Amino acid sequence: MPGPDIKEDNNVLGEMSTEPTATVHSGVEAKTDRKLTVLETHGYVLGRTIGSGSYATVKVASSDRHNCQVAIKIISKFQAPGDYLKKFLPREIEVVKGLKHENLIRFLQAIETTHRVYIVMEYAENGSLLDIIRKDQHIDEVRGRRWFRQLVEAVDYCHDRGVVHRDIKCENLLMDHCLNIKLSDFGFARGHMKPKNGVYALSETFCGSYAYASPEILKGVPYRPQDSDIWSMGVVLYAIVYGRLPFDDTNYTQLLKQVQNKVSFPREPKVSVECRKLITKILSPLKLRVKIPQILADPWLNPNQSAKDDDSETAQEPAHSSKDEIKSVNIGTVTYDRHLEEVK
Repeated sequence: MPGPDIKEDNNVLGEMSTEPTATVHSGVEAKTDRKLTVLETHGYVLGRTIGSGSYATVKVASSDRHNCQVAIKIISKFQAPGDYLKKFLPREIEVVKGLKHENLIRFLQAIETTHRVYIVMEYAENGSLLDIIRKDQHIDEVRGRRWFRQLVEAVDYCHDRGVVHRDIKCENLLMDHCLNIKLSDFGFARGHMKPKNGVYALSETFCGSYAYASPEILKGVPYRPQDSDIWSMGVVLYAIVYGRLPFDDTNYTQLLKQVQNKVSFPREPKVSVECRKLITKILSPLKLRVKIPQILADPWLNPNQSAKDDDSETAQEPAHSSKDEIKSVNIGTVTYDRHLEEVK
């Protein structure tokens, strides 16, 4: 049974706390008093670990305050890079506390102590999109269409508010109890990116995952992050319907060549012409790459709004196979982070 809805935290700014821990008294005859942990003073009891990295761990916790389970990202100040603590972590907190969309993981609270920073978030109990793809090998187009639309609408919401994600991938798309997409992990996100006088600011932070990175990021040139988010969504859509990634990220030189060529498709599983056309329009050179309004109006996302003749088109346009086709359904990726490098 799903837990109750998460209650909105209306006191986010007041939760960056370094308050001393409280004490539990077990009676007059108690020899020692156990001090509450910082999280316990805020009403959280930690449970199992659901994710870990080089300097952060994510755990499930029960919350008296929100009357449900939450996810808590625990960041070690001693292990995390100084640039991350001073620049990227404050930026992440600033960005997420202003976002509220049904397909975004909800930020609830941030707590800071001498040694750690705790970010409390909505808990998505059904794992990630990556988990589902690995389990099912690939996703049928009915489910894929629903999930991809949810992703596009979430990113559209962010972009409208000047927020770019910069690390969209299957691992960061979580599933709630109703199997709805929840975009998570805004560690590389940036706010205040609305265009000024029609001019978009360029980004020079090269971060994310190689397999999902746009050609302009892989080339190391200043890029418009909104367009790169769109490219990453195209990689996600490919991974959804084919159960594999379109580009091989094990060799950087080959990867750079692949992303600059027209995307190719395996013969199996069978995917509709309309879906392949949309993927091709997204995974295109920058000047030809579609924008979000075009994606939302695409025939594949709106099958009831346009007449289709898939059978005849399929006969004219067989699926293309590629010598570089990735055979494995293990589509987990390695995150790279070159934000400490200077752009030459």
